[in-house]
Amino acid sequence: MKNAERIANFALAGLTLAPLVMKVDPNVNVVLTACLTVYVGCYRSVKPTPPSVSAMRKATLLPAIKRYLPDHWNEDAIVWRFPYFRALEIEFTRSQVVAAIPGTFFCAWYALKKHWLANNILGLAFCIQGIEMLSLGSFKTGAILLAGLFVYDIFWVFFTPVMVSVAKSFDAPIKLLFPTADAARPFSMLGLGDIVIPGIFVALALRFDASRGKDGQYFKSAFLGYSVGLVLTIIVMNWFQAAQPALLYIVPAVIGFLAAHVIWNGDVKPLLEFDESKTGIASEDGGEDDKGSKKE
Repeated sequence: MKNAERIANFALAGLTLAPLVMKVDPNVNVVLTACLTVYVGCYRSVKPTPPSVSAMRKATLLPAIKRYLPDHWNEDAIVWRFPYFRALEIEFTRSQVVAAIPGTFFCAWYALKKHWLANNILGLAFCIQGIEMLSLGSFKTGAILLAGLFVYDIFWVFFTPVMVSVAKSFDAPIKLLFPTADAARPFSMLGLGDIVIPGIFVALALRFDASRGKDGQYFKSAFLGYSVGLVLTIIVMNWFQAAQPALLYIVPAVIGFLAAHVIWNGDVKPLLEFDESKTGIASEDGGEDDKGSKKE
């Protein structure tokens, strides 16, 4: 893990806990938390093989703690079969059990107290895991997905009350909550989809760079586009004092910044032809990770 990644992880943890001990401007909190989450998830997605849903079985905390545990805890699988239903079985390692303990605690805490911090910790875990493990495959697929969700978000926010009412009334970690000083509106909210959906596209740009041996060339422009789009969302929301479909601003910014950079460098064809399912990505410790994944 590079120093920048470590700093991002610690910054995200500190920013998440900061409202407990000090006043944090919710607008700044929204932007920084979302951007740090995307950054962390993107770098965690760079692996020897493309991300896949099958890898979702790994706990979010597992990569952070497995290095401190004995090797056999990470490698030796335990198979547990259901009584009377021997065909059903669960395979896990001791390190996964250890990683699941704090997760179980936060789930129980949220279920009992509905505290905003428990909500955010679960939400951030979902976001990071989603960005890390989900792959769009190609930029063409990603652009189509973002375009469709761009229209979807606009329709459900501007033309129906459904999206806003669900976000306010549905009590589940499907959004991040940011405490405010306004008693009438105690929390600002950001949906997890506004982080994960653009995040997996930005992560694809980072893996595209990695496949070409570049150090975040197009990732920087895509990530900058996400940051600008999110800031623009906050500005418009405060200007009109009304809920805004974040993807209305984020999608054009992400695609626009990336497209402008690619066109400027003349890399349109390689980017459009990039197919992650046919490309292996070498990471810093690729050999070790690959070996470990085979054993798991």
